[in-house]
Amino acid sequence: MADVLDQAEVDALLAAVADGGVDAVSEAPIERRTQINQEVHTYDFKRPERVSKEQMRSLEGLHEAFARNFGASLSAFLRTIVEIRVATIEQLTYSEFIHSLPNPTNFNLLSAEPLEGQMCLELSPLIIYPVLDRLLGGSNSEMFIPQRPLTMIELRLVNRITDRAINCLTEVWAEMVDIQFAITETESNPHLVQIVAPNEVVVVIGFEIKMGGRAGTMSFCIPFNVIEPVVGKLVSQGWLAYQRRSQVEDMKGDIARGLGVTDVDLHVYLAQTKITVGELLSLQPGDILQTSKPVDADLIMQVRGQNKFAGKIGRHKQNLAFKITRKAEIEEPL
Repeated sequence: MADVLDQAEVDALLAAVADGGVDAVSEAPIERRTQINQEVHTYDFKRPERVSKEQMRSLEGLHEAFARNFGASLSAFLRTIVEIRVATIEQLTYSEFIHSLPNPTNFNLLSAEPLEGQMCLELSPLIIYPVLDRLLGGSNSEMFIPQRPLTMIELRLVNRITDRAINCLTEVWAEMVDIQFAITETESNPHLVQIVAPNEVVVVIGFEIKMGGRAGTMSFCIPFNVIEPVVGKLVSQGWLAYQRRSQVEDMKGDIARGLGVTDVDLHVYLAQTKITVGELLSLQPGDILQTSKPVDADLIMQVRGQNKFAGKIGRHKQNLAFKITRKAEIEEPL
């Protein structure tokens, strides 16, 4: 323990300081001087950053993949080129996010099982009405954007768009964590929705959507307290590796899925022998053809004329069946 000064020593020290015999600054503790030299950073308590820069980069890469998939899905559905890209990603308070949205708009609340809480997906009217016009056979040439909530018919058409967005979100998030997104509620006035406290931190990903000569925005709001249980899995290395997957690997997957539903012709051969044309013409029911194939030998299955499998014939329930026992050799005789 440090020694405790008595009253006489305290008085002597104060007198020395008053006379200039002791430099008060030079006698400051070393620890205090060290703290004075440390670098000071400004911290805004109104906009605290709870998600690290590395995790933000991971979220950006995740939703760039979502933008590509969603753009391809919309292009196929609308039969026109739709370009979607990540425009911004930032941390805001929920109050700032809500006040940045137009009113009315298409504001969807999303559940993300098994995570607790809700997320938000907002589609701007600047792109909603051109999409609706496209779906209903319009030209989008000189379209007026009305400032009103969507009608029930328009809302059902927009749901066909948001459903595709939900499917793409579920697909890309599955690479990190198994989450099932679903729309729980749709509102036109975002100020009426309070999913978290106004000062709660949210990650807002802004998308730019272009279709022909029209452009609009889409915003995806992720409250930090919703993704907090899985925020540790937002590692940039994994998503950088996901982004670096070559187009060849993607094409291999597409080709494999396409081949998986392709019909092929299969033929199983009992045996093979040679006879003359005269013997063929004289064949009658009950005649026996002798072959050189042993009774217990495997039969050969061919796919498109090529040996593929070997096995035995039999019966499965009420159907004739072929049980595969091994792969056949390429030159194996029938």
